[in-house]
Amino acid sequence: MTAGNPQADHYDDILDEYDQHYYDEYSLRYREQFILEPLLEGIDLRGKRVADLASGSGETSRFLSLKFPGVQCEGFDVSPEACRRYREKTQRPARQFDLTRGVYEGEPFDAAIIMGGLHHCASDLESTLRAVAQMLRPGGTFLLFEPNRDYMLETLRRLWYRLDRYFDAESERALSHRDLLAAGGEAFDCQRLHYFGGPAFFLVYNSLVFRMPARTKAAIAPGLMGMERVYNRLTPRWLFASFLAQWVRRR
Repeated sequence: MTAGNPQADHYDDILDEYDQHYYDEYSLRYREQFILEPLLEGIDLRGKRVADLASGSGETSRFLSLKFPGVQCEGFDVSPEACRRYREKTQRPARQFDLTRGVYEGEPFDAAIIMGGLHHCASDLESTLRAVAQMLRPGGTFLLFEPNRDYMLETLRRLWYRLDRYFDAESERALSHRDLLAAGGEAFDCQRLHYFGGPAFFLVYNSLVFRMPARTKAAIAPGLMGMERVYNRLTPRWLFASFLAQWVRRR
């Protein structure tokens, strides 16, 4: 199923460790407070059809189902094992789908959400965003969270991508929001853009890449989360590791 797709093979290889770190109590708390709640500000998905892109094991869809009664989520992921776990966790459909192929044939959705998945498609963002546009009805919402290429420590991050087995440096890299929106051509307008990501982003949310033991993470998480709230009030975008955005599919 994954032959010829390095990203699928790579994700399958680290999936157990990924789920253990990114879906524990503290990473989920970070996701909800600093990513999902700001990303969903002013958005009502009750009764809407939502495509969960690069859906992994379904934690984003689980959150949306709890927050928005009647939301109808469907998962899309390049990894067949992630799709299996998604179906098991959410009791919703999921299909293996490669966004970089640039083709979607199916009923359009009211909204799509991707949590750090576009930077895994950096080798062909134009095709990827064309597929996303095909998945959305005109006026539909695209919600995204990605690493910020304009970050002050970007050179160090690129080096880390090359050296760390948890990354596939050939196909993933941090993104500039301006360039990302341009890669979408005439398909999208940006309605909201927010930069964030300080010490807790790395040591709590991304505990996997720092090999943070669970006991240590539990001890430092409360203090770092408090620091994060203060840090995110700063304004220069080069201070922040990530960004989130609300886009709208042009009519």
